[in-house]
Amino acid sequence: MGTLESNGHAQGESTGTGRRTLLGAAMLGAGGAVLGLPGTAGADARQAGHDAKHGGGGLKGLPVPTIIGHRGASGYRPEHTLGSYQLALDLGVDIVEAGDLVPTKDGHIVCRHEPEIGGTTDVADHPEFASRKVTKVLDGVSLTGWFTEDFTLAELKTLRAIERIPANRPHNTLYNGRWEIPTFEEVLRWQDEQTRKRGKQVWIYPETKHPTYFRALGLGLEERVAKLLKKHGKDRKNSPVIIQSFEPTSIQRLNRLVGNPLVVLLSAANTSPWDFVTSGDPRTVADLIKPAGLREIASYAQGIGPTLDLVIPKDSNGALTSPTALVADAHAAGLILHPYTMRNENPFLPTNFRKGTDADAYGDAFGAYRTYFATGIDGVFTDNPDTGVLARADFVND
Repeated sequence: MGTLESNGHAQGESTGTGRRTLLGAAMLGAGGAVLGLPGTAGADARQAGHDAKHGGGGLKGLPVPTIIGHRGASGYRPEHTLGSYQLALDLGVDIVEAGDLVPTKDGHIVCRHEPEIGGTTDVADHPEFASRKVTKVLDGVSLTGWFTEDFTLAELKTLRAIERIPANRPHNTLYNGRWEIPTFEEVLRWQDEQTRKRGKQVWIYPETKHPTYFRALGLGLEERVAKLLKKHGKDRKNSPVIIQSFEPTSIQRLNRLVGNPLVVLLSAANTSPWDFVTSGDPRTVADLIKPAGLREIASYAQGIGPTLDLVIPKDSNGALTSPTALVADAHAAGLILHPYTMRNENPFLPTNFRKGTDADAYGDAFGAYRTYFATGIDGVFTDNPDTGVLARADFVND
């Protein structure tokens, strides 16, 4: 998740209570039939009953606030690798953000934070790909590097992942080169495998990245993602896959293609989704977070993923101020809120929760979590799942 910087479909429901009830229903039933596991319908029904009894039957059965592993456990491993996803589960997350989804030249879907891979792989160390380094304009921003759409899947599989922000996470560089770039289909298989091994439904939360950009290249994401979800029986309202995007029209397109729960991501209030920019829609995120904008989102999606600054703004010194009305307004529209992103390191925390000045030192992350949880958010994305799990325990037991 993130910008360059950084649906079950109950459309007739108008009340917050009804909408949230439907979201719970949309998240239910991740039994054997959904995953394509062997067994009879009766066995599936018994499993569903067991799941509901033991809190494994969907988001309604998970702890609240929900802890979502941002790109896995990216505070400890290079992001969007099976190693990062695996560790996130080991550290207790409720959902793994397994997949910022971007296409390859030959139409496969792989998991990278951005299509530009110079900062997240060892591609610069491969002389055979030196000529692939180019400058492109991506969502209005000029970038120089190597891009997934210029590589076949076979070529990308010769690369290995590296730590994206080594200045803040020098210890993560220990794992540079250990893992390859996973495909989304590999993630779907991994999800099934982990569900079987753990005896507990594993949820994932992929994102379509820059869909307008890729559609212009003839590499439309939504249809490819929908095809894979359908192939693996995970395209229904009770499937354990929530799909998110910063482009509302991508979510609207997915709403027509699949039944999965859907979430619209929201960046800074003064920014506009890129699909709005290209279509001439004058609205900004500030318009989308007004009650009317939230009601519109609720007609095709079940939640929003706002930046934390939309929940509690910062002052000119970077310290938290007072919460906005966003949580109450979103809940009134029947939407859940999963803001992003909590990180332990000083530079990523509000200034009033930092300790010292070292770029890789931890600040008072627990204090920051407590403050955000108190607003009533339904969950949060975190690079440090263990910190999030402990912070939630502190909060609910206070």
